[in-house]
Amino acid sequence: MIAVEKALEQYGAPIYVRHEIVHNKYVVQTLEKKGAIFVEETAEVPEGSIVMFSAHGVAPTVHEEAAERKLATIDATCPLVTKVHKEAVRFAKEDFDILLIGHEGHEEVIGTSGEAPDHITLVDGPDDVANVEVRDPDRVVWLSQTTLSVDETMETVDALKNKFPNLLSPPSDDICYATQNRQLAVKQMGAEADLVIVVGSRNSSNSKRLVEVAKLAGARAAYLVDFAAEIDEAWLEGVTTVGVTSGASVPEVLVEEVLEWLTQRGYEDVEIVKAAEESITFSLPKELRRDLRAEAAELAAKAEKAAAAVAGE
Repeated sequence: MIAVEKALEQYGAPIYVRHEIVHNKYVVQTLEKKGAIFVEETAEVPEGSIVMFSAHGVAPTVHEEAAERKLATIDATCPLVTKVHKEAVRFAKEDFDILLIGHEGHEEVIGTSGEAPDHITLVDGPDDVANVEVRDPDRVVWLSQTTLSVDETMETVDALKNKFPNLLSPPSDDICYATQNRQLAVKQMGAEADLVIVVGSRNSSNSKRLVEVAKLAGARAAYLVDFAAEIDEAWLEGVTTVGVTSGASVPEVLVEEVLEWLTQRGYEDVEIVKAAEESITFSLPKELRRDLRAEAAELAAKAEKAAAAVAGE
């Protein structure tokens, strides 16, 4: 969201964004009001315009399409997704078969698959493992979509290892740290709460996983809402403890609105469940950083010139 806002400030509207920058209805609607235009395909962007690629990443062919249309591109791919892309390229160069654990049709999966289409096979959960075939069972590696449930991913990995005992794991965990931390917190929460409310959009993979994790952890019920107004008061019947969490890309204001909604209905005591400290921050896209630095340098030069002129007087 910040990257799109900064781009709008720097270049002015419109800024075209290929796919939703993150899967959150509030974020998308807020940015549209400020001048962002979300499109599904690069061909929808007028030639010579500015297009930003979403956090989910895109395949190399999309970069090629943008160049053909003479588009100025801003790549806002999440660094964790970029890491998976680089791993896919490296293992493909080493001629491994790559088993990509993820959900068919998800933007991130499409982008990663596009990095090495001849080497990647999608594995959509443990039930899909029986259908997987590889050229050489001794040269197989698994990678994963970053927003999956950790437990679901490892269940799929275990099934793959039973079929391919020499399956190689990636050098580091692919699951997004923010996704993992929320899932760990929801496991604690779900074991104690009668009801868990997850703030997030229905097209957000990591938000939907939180609902599943809460139920598996013991919550009697768990629901996904975009806004506090979507909560059904009937859900509170017989409920003494409510857990509240949110998807990785959800603005804090939406969570605060849910907490206020609950406070007004008697749920006033709040206990924070924290699975881990999140101290990692990501930089703005390199194209945007470059132009912001250039603008700052230009303004500094003008100020210095003006100061010299005043001194000369």
